[in-house]
This record gives sequence, structure tokens and C-alpha cells, in this order.
Amino acid sequence: MNAAEPVLAMRDVAIEIGGARVVDGVSITASAGRIVALVGESGCGKSLTALSILRLLPKAARFTGGTVELGGRVLSAMSEEQLAGVRGDEVAIIFQEPIASLNPLMRAGEQVEEALRLHRGLGSAEARREAIAMMTRVGISDAERRAEQYPFELSGGMCQRIMIAAALICRPKLLIADEPTTALDVTIQAQILDLMRDLRQSAGTAILVITHDMGVVADLADDVCIMYGGRIVESGPVDAIFEEPRHPYTKLLLATIPKLDGPRKVDLKTIAGVVPAAGTWPDGCRFRNRCPLADEACATVPPLVEVGPDHDTACWHSTRVAELA
Repeated sequence: MNAAEPVLAMRDVAIEIGGARVVDGVSITASAGRIVALVGESGCGKSLTALSILRLLPKAARFTGGTVELGGRVLSAMSEEQLAGVRGDEVAIIFQEPIASLNPLMRAGEQVEEALRLHRGLGSAEARREAIAMMTRVGISDAERRAEQYPFELSGGMCQRIMIAAALICRPKLLIADEPTTALDVTIQAQILDLMRDLRQSAGTAILVITHDMGVVADLADDVCIMYGGRIVESGPVDAIFEEPRHPYTKLLLATIPKLDGPRKVDLKTIAGVVPAAGTWPDGCRFRNRCPLADEACATVPPLVEVGPDHDTACWHSTRVAELA
């Protein structure tokens, strides 16, 4: 792979459910050793975007446009047999619902070992040693005993760690993490974030993190893509997004983060309204029904344009965003 070529390149990806375009022209790139955060409220299309990378969409969803490439190879054009060689090896996913994603009929250790046996050809003893070591690294105490247990014998947080161990075991080129620290206490959460940093530094892994936790974004990400209504409305380096947001949705989203150095009792800020259901978005800018800057111009779809170095936004009023409290 060319050193300048991104590990992941999604271009103009579109996904439909029941005739409604729930992901609309999404383009995301992730380079080796970089962590990209895909951020937005629930229902904006983040998880569907991630699942489309390995064609793991639910039956009701259809991939209707665009391309997905891994190191220059077009994943969206691969056969199921070809994709089977990529899933769990070159690309791994940490799913949002760990208990639903683990096989209830397999012991925890077997599920961590599975990718090593399938993609690395390791024997039982060697695969078990590596699995135990990885389970220990993700914060599982007494890993040898836990490896013999089934998912129903483990807590939700423990299942999350088993799934993370299984995703990291082959040191993938691309790691997709959908709310990776859900159900974990703050100590284990910090360990998992450290593991992800180590993976990108030691193995050059590109990481796509799907989250609505802006604290995790600030602590972990190099680059950020803000998603609303199935579209990317702003993207750029994490410092630029936090210090000078250029889309009203980004600005309002950042304002919802509690301030640790502020008053002890303060009302948390919220964004007025709710994310419209797919297919009911307004014409033009899909955020305009909730946007305090909206006017007649917003009835036309704003293009995604550059507003700074590697910093793009889709807003007719990007120069006025700083006016918002």
C-alpha cells in the first residue's frame, strides 16, 4: 500500500431503508496510525455507516451508492468469500451490544481465539496463550478462568471486554469501535482507550470510533466527523473542531458537555427538538428546523466546503457560528 494512501476511504456512501436515504453521500478517510471519531446524536446514521464497511447491514438496509476501499482495494465490490478473509483479520469491529454479539454457545476464550485460528493458523495451545494475554490486557482478572465461561455467566462489562479482546487479537489494519466503552466503569474505560492508542502507535492501525461522548473524542481522536441526518456536516482535526466549530450543530453539541470547572449546580444545555425520523427531514439543510441561524437560504442544500486546513463544513452561515452562546 502506498504510504500516502488512506487505510479506509469511504466515498459518497448511500444507504436506504424502505426507500428513505438514511445515509446520504458520506465520505470518510482514516489513515494509518490515526483515530477518527464519527460523532452525532442517536439516529443520525453513524452505526449504519460503520456496518456498511464490511457489508454487515441489517436486512432492511440497502447499500445504494458510493465505494468503500481498504488500502486501495474496493471492499464494496468484494465477494462474500473475499470479505470473510478480511473480517476479523484486516478489519475488526467492536459492536455496540456485546451480549447480543457474542456466541452464547461458545466459551469466552474460544471467541477470542477464533480469529487467530482462522486467520493466523495457530494451534490450540498457542492461540489460547495469546487469548489469555489479550484478555488480561483488556482488564479481565483471572483470565484463565474467565476463558472457560460462557457469555451468560459474565456481566455486560465483562462481555464488552471479551469482544474488545477478540477485535484486537489480530492487530487489524482498521479497527471500527462502536461505542467501545459502553457499560464499562471509568477505570476500565481508561484502560481500553489506552489500548486503542497503543494499537495505533505500535501497529499503525487506523481506528474509526463511533460515539456521542465528546469527552472520549477530545481525549482520543485525531480527527472528527460530525454527522447529522445521514450527512457529514463538519469534519476536521480535533483541535479545530473543538476550538473553532463552523457548523451550528457542532457548536451546540459541544455546548452540551458539562464543565468540570464550572458551578457545582447548573442546568445542562440541550439542543432544542429531536433528530427527525429518516425520510422526514426538511428540504435543504437537514438541521434547519432546529438551528437558531436558519433562514431562507437554508432551504437549499449547503455544500461541504473547506473553511480551514483539512477543516470542512456544510453551512451557509459558517462565519456566524461564533455568535451562538
